[in-house]
Amino acid sequence: MANNLETIQLLLQDKADFQARLNLIPYDGSPEVKDNNSGRYLYIRKRVNGKLTSTYVDVYSDELYQLLLRNTREARELRKNIRRIDKELASLGYSSSELSVEVEKNLDFARANMKSNIYDQAVLEGVATTFPQTEEILEKGIVNGMTADDVQKILNLKHSWEFILDKDVVQADTDYYLLCHIAKLVNEGFFSYGGKIRSVPVTIGGTKYVPPIPIESVVIERIDEILSSKKKHIDKAIELCMYCMKTQVFVDGNKRASVIFANHYLIAHGQGLLVIPEKEVSEFKKLLVKYYEGEKIEIIADFLKEKCWRKM
Repeated sequence: MANNLETIQLLLQDKADFQARLNLIPYDGSPEVKDNNSGRYLYIRKRVNGKLTSTYVDVYSDELYQLLLRNTREARELRKNIRRIDKELASLGYSSSELSVEVEKNLDFARANMKSNIYDQAVLEGVATTFPQTEEILEKGIVNGMTADDVQKILNLKHSWEFILDKDVVQADTDYYLLCHIAKLVNEGFFSYGGKIRSVPVTIGGTKYVPPIPIESVVIERIDEILSSKKKHIDKAIELCMYCMKTQVFVDGNKRASVIFANHYLIAHGQGLLVIPEKEVSEFKKLLVKYYEGEKIEIIADFLKEKCWRKM
């Protein structure tokens, strides 16, 4: 079993990724066209608890019908991959462990607040969206009045949150390799190697601080140091988040990846959520610049614990 540990971890990561993609599909089922005196309409048929259901989607259009067909094919392929991985895991002797009551509650808490968390993160990134628009993107995958890039960023945030809320992934170590996978999901559609450590110089708007090019071994060591310290869980989570932001480990998406990375640690220990609310974004950015330019972490940490730590 020990020799298979790395293979099992990769399989679990892939399974969680496929499950997160499945959760992104807004209409999961077979498209059905119904005609009546007032026109043509599209429905989705699927079995729920053994019963065949039919859910209204919208007025018929060729474009929407083709989208529903693509969703059906994609969902079928994702489920096939998940079943394949389950068989491989079983052959390796893997069985999922039971989560503690605190972690189960924290997963429920995170899921109940996921839409607002994603909206707040989108605002932090400067995405021009409203909460209703964000909600529509998360539920339907599309929205009018927003750029394709902004829609993609919001969908990537959902994908990343779904990934860390997987019951197997939440039991995985909050380590450098998990951080890289989160960054890959956050940067999907923008960078081919979005989860690879940065090898080019970058600048940060609004500050004179220029982060040096990170060294992988140093980043791994520093993350391990933070996790092995005797600090409280919330202080470890904040330090992980701030270190990854200041280091600018990746070419882009560092704030998004850092926040989700820190939340993986908190959720895994049943300690709530760390998200910068919309109304606190301006103050957070001011404190972040000061932290980048040398101010002690305790200043921004106190702010995060008071204004951004959502406890169950």
